Amino acid sequence: MRNAALLGVLLLVLGLFSFLVPIPHRENHGVKVGDAKIGVETQRSERLPPAVGVVLIAGGVLALIVGVRRT
Repeated sequence: MRNAALLGVLLLVLGLFSFLVPIPHRENHGVKVGDAKIGVETQRSERLPPAVGVVLIAGGVLALIVGVRRT
């Protein structure tokens, strides 16, 4: 496989994963006064915007086409 075709496959896989796998976010909110610390930790998981996945998949298809035509 040429480099462009390999890049195309990688972009396709990343594009598909962007639709399926959420990205975890962790935030700490707290106040420290002297030796005492009061805090809350929040967790949430978000997926990437669909436009990112579409761009990755389109780039992967384009790179695959370029890689296959050069072979």
